[in-house]
Amino acid sequence: MADECWVPIPAGSPYPLANLPIGVGHSGDGRWRAWVALGDVALDLAASHDAGAFSGIELPDGCFVAASLNRYLAAGPSTWSAVRARLTALFTDTANETTLASFVSARSVLTMGVPTAPVDYVDFYSSIHHATNLGRLFRPDGDPLMPNWKRIPIGYHGRTGTIVADGAEIRRPHGLRLIEGEPEYGPCRSLDIELEVGTIVGVGSERGYPIRIEDAGRHLYGMCLVNDWSARDIQAYEYQPLGPFLGKSFATSVSPWLVSIEALAPFRIASPAQDPPVANYLSTDEAWGFDLHLEVWLDSARMRAAGQPAVCLSRAPFDDMYWTPAQQLAHMTANGASTNPGDLFASGTVSGPSRGSEGSLIELARNGERPIKLPDGSTRAFLLDGDRVTMTGWAGSEPGNRIGLGSVSGTITDQGG
Repeated sequence: MADECWVPIPAGSPYPLANLPIGVGHSGDGRWRAWVALGDVALDLAASHDAGAFSGIELPDGCFVAASLNRYLAAGPSTWSAVRARLTALFTDTANETTLASFVSARSVLTMGVPTAPVDYVDFYSSIHHATNLGRLFRPDGDPLMPNWKRIPIGYHGRTGTIVADGAEIRRPHGLRLIEGEPEYGPCRSLDIELEVGTIVGVGSERGYPIRIEDAGRHLYGMCLVNDWSARDIQAYEYQPLGPFLGKSFATSVSPWLVSIEALAPFRIASPAQDPPVANYLSTDEAWGFDLHLEVWLDSARMRAAGQPAVCLSRAPFDDMYWTPAQQLAHMTANGASTNPGDLFASGTVSGPSRGSEGSLIELARNGERPIKLPDGSTRAFLLDGDRVTMTGWAGSEPGNRIGLGSVSGTITDQGG
């Protein structure tokens, strides 16, 4: 056994040997299959499996040759852990280099897709700073938090059909907006972002049987980055009396690499104290907070044409999220709702307590009152056509020990019709 990995890993790479995130993509041949990222390259798991790399591990048939990881995720924690351990052994034993080197491709040549095929998608509202910021904007004379906000994780069911991969173009949505007090159909004028962390269900559950919070670790596979694009003006008109619909359903971007809960184990921390105490089904002594660090970057079409780099709009911490993934899972199944392998639920916008740590433009620009200045001389309250937004994230405060969640980006295109 060698002391070091036979794959060169650049210093500061988001994908060191301690990470080993899995995604789905192809190398230009259109054959979608599973890959594991390491440094600047990725290993073809389907080809490796065919070569016997995972002999002795019970794997579902075809789990690495599908357009999603759903079959693999359904296999459960013992299989995930065994595959992860085997990959570590394969990469640290130079005897495997000759066999596996031909299955390694540069990540830059891969076309990556959405890593799972969710049956259900749920978006939560779990940052107390984000909820407080919006409450102050929309209810300046009232309590920024609704009475139930600290009692249950607030969320809504989203739309899986418009979950899109990293790099997908985001066409500006149309809908009814209030123009001079009257509803008018047209292009969204207040197109926004939402910086979020997604959690992926591994093992599903049966309808009628809630998942106990102490069993969350048996059901959850890992995490990714999510940008849940938001049409604020469309949402504002349709929101009452129900909830998000056309203002939220047009696009949700998901990062390509899933980082496992096992890889994130060194970065698990206690979540903030919850007051008032939560109901028993939401209570656990297990640490379900995560030391994650997130950023939002933007470049305009004019900035790219001038060779100007993207500018960082926000740096947001995840460690003080009020509601944890385990509580979200327990709550969304508390009524007996089922889950499926590959299902996605997102944290809701991640915002910190200080200026410059807000995870949406409506907060950063205070709904247009405080426009953001860009290096090309323009300002932004909301997104314009040609704007590209990139979200990045990593776990850990120490640069030498951190692991990356990668990035997810999207570019706003014309208004269409």
